[in-house]
Amino acid sequence: MGRLPGVEGGPQLADVWVYKGRAYDLSDWISKHPGGEFFIGRSKNRDITSIIGSYHANVEAVERMLEKYALGRDAVIEDVHPKNNAPDFLFTDRFDSWRDTPKYDFGRRTDLLHAIKKRLRGKDIQSHLKKLDRWFNIVAAVLFLAYFAVQGLRLYDTSWMPLPAFVIAMVILRSSLAGFGHYAIHRAQKGATKVLVNAFDMNYVALSFVTADGHALLHHPHTQSEVDIKKNVFTFMMDLPRWYRIPIHTIHKFGHAVTGMTFRLIDVCKLTRKVGISQMYGSRRGGLPHFFGAFGMRLLLLAELIAFIIAGDFWAWLLQFVATMWLSTFLVVASHDFEMDADELEVDTDDWAINQLEQAYDLKITGIRYVDCFLSAGLSSHRVHHVLPYQRSGFANIWCEDIVAEEAAKFGVEWLPAKSFIADRFPKQVVTYLGARSRTAQENDWGFFREHFSPTMLKTCADYTIKGFTGVGTV
Repeated sequence: MGRLPGVEGGPQLADVWVYKGRAYDLSDWISKHPGGEFFIGRSKNRDITSIIGSYHANVEAVERMLEKYALGRDAVIEDVHPKNNAPDFLFTDRFDSWRDTPKYDFGRRTDLLHAIKKRLRGKDIQSHLKKLDRWFNIVAAVLFLAYFAVQGLRLYDTSWMPLPAFVIAMVILRSSLAGFGHYAIHRAQKGATKVLVNAFDMNYVALSFVTADGHALLHHPHTQSEVDIKKNVFTFMMDLPRWYRIPIHTIHKFGHAVTGMTFRLIDVCKLTRKVGISQMYGSRRGGLPHFFGAFGMRLLLLAELIAFIIAGDFWAWLLQFVATMWLSTFLVVASHDFEMDADELEVDTDDWAINQLEQAYDLKITGIRYVDCFLSAGLSSHRVHHVLPYQRSGFANIWCEDIVAEEAAKFGVEWLPAKSFIADRFPKQVVTYLGARSRTAQENDWGFFREHFSPTMLKTCADYTIKGFTGVGTV
């Protein structure tokens, strides 16, 4: 790529953010950012053009602010970290941020995104959306209370909460609370949100503390591109032999719940200390709530496991864990064609909003959208969410759907009905993720025996299991 080597052979990195091909130093803006310190700190040494264009209702105002921090020169390749200042294992070996970050023109006032934002700009509409956000928060608070009540009843007297009812209730509640956490990730990381965002971990699928970056800053602005690490993260299990995939991945995620994600958090703490907390969170005061919430959530999940073991009800906990983890894993990848490689997808437009609508699905579970908003972990009105990722709740997205659909029709984008998770997406995912041969077996055209019993594949299974408990090389 022609990148000049920096200190100790690494890339030449400095306090640079790239916007529309120009270089800026936003170090002094980290602690001032209205959306919270986290987003600016994590986007250092990246091209933030799509992030600014997609996450701000008034891009012109942001551009005026940026000029205060301009370095007065074009960006060069050394300004951009080759792997987006993120762990290498999240990306393919050939990926380079400078070359592979998609370019969109957010300055055209005639594009779909501007048309939608114009429709939503009125004070009355914004006031109504805020009311919907408040109702979303109220429902989430009730779900939190129900979450603790269901576990308390089961621990107090199993006859008060029979096993089938307990498992079903926990799957529903964990997925719903993860849905609240999903939207908390998209909110300004200020105040209590820094703690509440960790509700995203309730379904055992990921670690909000690190996936907030990959989800909000890499997945949403660059959906289905090579920058979108969500595809890579949720297809790691495809390295495993197909007959071992369910048990090994289950043990892997159990390791995450017990020790792995705590070790991962400690690793991030060490990195933060090395880099400097001001570089990532603006100040110690700005960063502590993130760490407090993340460690608090890991402690809560582990304490629940210990409580059920002490109560002699470990198998009830394990059953709800397995059911929640697997259902949620399929849910979070059901709203995109993650079964397809990035180079197989046809992107025939440079209009960012049109591309978002074409690369995302809405999901249906019960058919009641305000219920499905929670049951689907926040993905029922998913296309609106991708066009307006800065909106604070699923209720707001549902209300905006008619407006977005009307404007999309003017641009020739058909508004397709929501796909049923149970009848459509889930069966296809089972075939793809559980029935397909491992990547190594496909690449080398191995048969069943070699896929499952070769030393290479057995080592892969062992490494995958260990990574679950150590948290190293995983999310």
